[in-house]
Amino acid sequence: MQGTTTIDTVNLGGSDMMHDLSVWGLFLQADFVVKAVMIMLVLASFWCWAIIFDKLLRLRRVRARTAQFEESFWSGGSLDDLYDRIGNRPGDPMSALFSSAMSEWRRSVSRGLGKEDSGRSALQQRVERVMQVTLGREMDRLERYMTFLASVGSTAPFIGLFGTVWGIMNSFAAIAISKNTSLAVVAPGIAEALFATALGLVAAIPAVVAYNKISSDLNRYAIRLEAFCGEFGAVLSRQLEERR
Repeated sequence: MQGTTTIDTVNLGGSDMMHDLSVWGLFLQADFVVKAVMIMLVLASFWCWAIIFDKLLRLRRVRARTAQFEESFWSGGSLDDLYDRIGNRPGDPMSALFSSAMSEWRRSVSRGLGKEDSGRSALQQRVERVMQVTLGREMDRLERYMTFLASVGSTAPFIGLFGTVWGIMNSFAAIAISKNTSLAVVAPGIAEALFATALGLVAAIPAVVAYNKISSDLNRYAIRLEAFCGEFGAVLSRQLEERR
């Protein structure tokens, strides 16, 4: 009877030491600070994925519309007719460049500018300046929220590491208080702490990969727009020469 009582007591003690090592269980059992870190990283990860999908879909749509505009622009038709079709509602950054340049061109020509050499030079500079301003504005719109991806990619691992260090500190404090160095006592607290580091990596890795990929696509598109600015500027320059 005495032996049976001892065994039952040990088993009951072991049952009190049981921990839920599932993802949800690790979150619920974590310290308040570690929970805050986990919630922050999960929200950052969701927001990063929202930005990633939005950027990829928008770039795909912009490239398709730009290809349609280039086909119309280089088809040999009248630039005035193309501008009348686009109006003040351009559907992509390249057509926005074209629309802003043509608007400045028409406004200046209607005032009689471009008839003299000095006027032609001033008109060409004005059109180029308008296109550069429009280019910067359109690229700013496309690059919106990219800094958030870069920030998450660089800081999320360190935020997760902070949660890990905090959780391990609490685990060692609990060991000191209970004076029990059993692995069964230490393991749950360390698992909760390391879960914060895992969440940091889950948030950071997609953010870094997407930032590099999207930044590369944006740089190529910016070069494409700059090339169009040069080509369209040359077209307007030839038209100025023909007006002599």
